[in-house]
Amino acid sequence: MLVLSATAVAGFAVAGVLLLERSLVHRVDVQLADMTAPLHRRPPPAPRSADSREVKLPTEFRIAFHDASGTLLREVPDDAGEGPALSAAAVAGAPDGPFTVAGRTGGAEWRVLVVRLPDGTRAVAGMSLASTRSAVNQLLVIEASVGVLVLLALGGLAWGVVRLGLRPLTRMERTAVAIAGGEIDRRVGDTNPRTETGRLGQALNTMLGRLGHALRERERSEERMRLFVADASHELRTPLTSIRGFARLYHHGAGRKDPAAERLLGRIENEAERMGRLVEDLLLLARLDREPALEMDVVDLSVLAGDAVHAARARDGDRPVRLVLSDRPVTVRGDERRLHQVIGNVVGNALTHTPDGTPVRVSVDRVRAGSLAGAHTGSGPAPGADAVLIEVADQGPGIAPEHLPRVFDRFYRADADRSRDTDRTGGTGLGLAIAAALVLAHGGRMEASSGAGTGATFRILLPFISD
Repeated sequence: MLVLSATAVAGFAVAGVLLLERSLVHRVDVQLADMTAPLHRRPPPAPRSADSREVKLPTEFRIAFHDASGTLLREVPDDAGEGPALSAAAVAGAPDGPFTVAGRTGGAEWRVLVVRLPDGTRAVAGMSLASTRSAVNQLLVIEASVGVLVLLALGGLAWGVVRLGLRPLTRMERTAVAIAGGEIDRRVGDTNPRTETGRLGQALNTMLGRLGHALRERERSEERMRLFVADASHELRTPLTSIRGFARLYHHGAGRKDPAAERLLGRIENEAERMGRLVEDLLLLARLDREPALEMDVVDLSVLAGDAVHAARARDGDRPVRLVLSDRPVTVRGDERRLHQVIGNVVGNALTHTPDGTPVRVSVDRVRAGSLAGAHTGSGPAPGADAVLIEVADQGPGIAPEHLPRVFDRFYRADADRSRDTDRTGGTGLGLAIAAALVLAHGGRMEASSGAGTGATFRILLPFISD
């Protein structure tokens, strides 16, 4: 709008200046014609003698008389220093109407009219355009000043109108920010059905009401699920302990044992142990969902990584598991037992889901936290902050891109038909989910990157703290 207004003001100013200039020049032309009209009826004045008086002309007028060839015969007034710059040829071949020429001293332009007299001479009447140019320039300055003031006034008025019109949207923005901060019961106040913003507010309130209801239902459903999992896990502990106890009692009994029964009871005991681990994992996740109970202390992650690597070598002695440690301190504030569990789960995941003999590398270093990359869970530490990085990389078959975003989901398996035989996997599908939940409870984040056939890399970033 301001651009259009500026264009209109500029167009008005240019038109006004051109019209004024044309009108003033036309008036000068009329004055020149009136000045030269008597010369057709009487001869030009004779040259002034020593005792005669000088012919007086109106201010800014000049009259010069030339012969037919354009040679100057006389100029009135005689002592005129300023005047139109006309050559003899220009006088001899002058057009019939008025025209504009430059001044002799380079000052203002002159408007001149060349008239052919009855005796064959030519009279040149001239009038300076200095006053005309001055009036045009003054008008230009006035119009420019007024235009600037008008544009400023229009800009201020437009700003006020826009601000007034955006007030309902500003209130909606504040409501949206409050809802994003967790106040899901906040609603938009402007609901006037006669305005666009009011109708928008009504639609938003309807949508927010449905979303709030859905979120509360989801929270209640998740709470019921957590309670069910926790209660079921507690209830399963006792029978599983009894099953394991009876199986071990049979193994340690003194009587003669049936080999088939012993094999079956061994299988029962292994499955009971696996179920026990699943129950413990479910109980841990239920506790982490409610409120993590962590025993915080300064922890050296190089020691925990070394323990995890030694355990991996003991578990699979034929697999090359390499440990790379930093020469700088890699301490964090956390629960040593839970952090040991995190590293153990990630290293165990690499051993479980790669072929026998696949190399695994575990490295610990201090870095500057970057932006989020690949599949991730958690958002800390902040970009640029000091962090401790634990990286577990293998050279196995990797994770397909369609499965990578869900690697931290509970019970998620890339291959739904994969065997759950404890002799091979020993997993419950909760290892990475537990590790991610514990890292999140420590203010860190986990990242996963991979490609089919290129191996998988898991990165754990935790806030660094000097000891």
